[in-house]
Amino acid sequence: MSSFAHTVGSRTYQFRDLKDLMAKATPARSGDYLAGLAAASAEERVAAQMALAELPLTLFLNQMVVPYEQDEVTRLIVDDHDRAAFARIAHLTVGDFRNWLLGDAADEAVLAAVAPGITPEMAAAVSKIMRIQDLILVAKKCRVVTRFRNTIGLAGRMATRLQPNHPTDDATGIAASVLDGLLYGSGDAVIGINPATDNVPQVIKIVTMLDEIIDRYGIPTQSCVLTHVTNTIAAIERGAPIDLVFQSIAGTEAANASFGINLALLGEAQQAALSLQRGTVGNNVMYFETGQGSALSANAHHGVDQQTCETRAYAVARKFQPLLVNSVVGFIGPEYLYDGKQIVRAGLEDHFCAKLLGLPMGCDVCYTNHAEADQNDMDILLTLLGTAGCTFVMGIPGSDDIMLNYQTTSFHDALYARRVLGLKPAPEFEAWLKQMEIFTGDECATLGNALPASFQRALASLN
Repeated sequence: MSSFAHTVGSRTYQFRDLKDLMAKATPARSGDYLAGLAAASAEERVAAQMALAELPLTLFLNQMVVPYEQDEVTRLIVDDHDRAAFARIAHLTVGDFRNWLLGDAADEAVLAAVAPGITPEMAAAVSKIMRIQDLILVAKKCRVVTRFRNTIGLAGRMATRLQPNHPTDDATGIAASVLDGLLYGSGDAVIGINPATDNVPQVIKIVTMLDEIIDRYGIPTQSCVLTHVTNTIAAIERGAPIDLVFQSIAGTEAANASFGINLALLGEAQQAALSLQRGTVGNNVMYFETGQGSALSANAHHGVDQQTCETRAYAVARKFQPLLVNSVVGFIGPEYLYDGKQIVRAGLEDHFCAKLLGLPMGCDVCYTNHAEADQNDMDILLTLLGTAGCTFVMGIPGSDDIMLNYQTTSFHDALYARRVLGLKPAPEFEAWLKQMEIFTGDECATLGNALPASFQRALASLN
């Protein structure tokens, strides 16, 4: 591979190859320091960013950060690259690409047409030389719409995942959280549960319960139990009412192997879910989660910086036309994203890169209790992501996931973002909320009002 250099003042900085240059150009984060990949100084970082800006986009088609022969994700990126879509930007450098993205010529339709021609490494590279406002502005212009039982990703709307986790999978506790979330207008992206007991019988039990709730009240949404993909396939084979197939994914073959998956297995799961034909308005059946640091934590990063590894995971997601993708941005811990500033930057990078690649990207705006972050940092990231057109965020009772033990966004936080930014739920779900008297007109019912009559009747019927 070629080496790269850039001179700042009287000093010339040398970068041994493309992945070294990409790593040194990355805004500071603890995971890259942990891996020994980060720039040694702010000056070296700026030199790397300036050298990166001068690279032609075509170079990323000829130099791989993970070898083609060693990695099926690299082979996917290369083999599925759409050169016709790339032709529109093929003459640009990374710096020119940034300027083009910020310009008026790169509108919603143009960005959608170009997306199949953008590789993850191109997206990661341009993100490294962008300010936060750049990441927001370009992501806002990217429109990615997906469908299953409702329509996700339309302009002026932000969906939510209703996440009613319970530390013992207690059915009453889950139902109470589901009711709480629905009363705040949460749950249009998915009602998705992380099971405390992760086996096939428990998956079937929970998904059957959720299916009964959705069916009884005619809720235009989808359910998902966030179990391993092999459990979901087994549940489908046993006749379970599976809507979405979930899986955590990463940006290298070795990292995915640490999750017990590969591309063929994901394809098998997608076909199994499609065979059920449970969607009413569309057939996007996959739900993926990602997070910066997952490849490093599995010692499967090949010396590639964590943000570029993360963006490579979006090539995996893109292959399977998911309904939902989200970065669980601060979940892995301060070893990878140390504080609120790093979490905010990473969340906006992830959202920007995924949208640029054509994915329906959401974000779990979250942090662990041993990180140098707090709920004020999450308020900032939530507001910035809402401004950037984030597809969906999480909704959890009181922001505190008592099963997974991390801090995220609450039903109230999502309601705040919708109100302050003038955003609405998915249209089918919004209509249902009005029908059930949870929403009144264009506004949510005033908090503290009596339980809507429709839910009073529903609760009575359960007794």
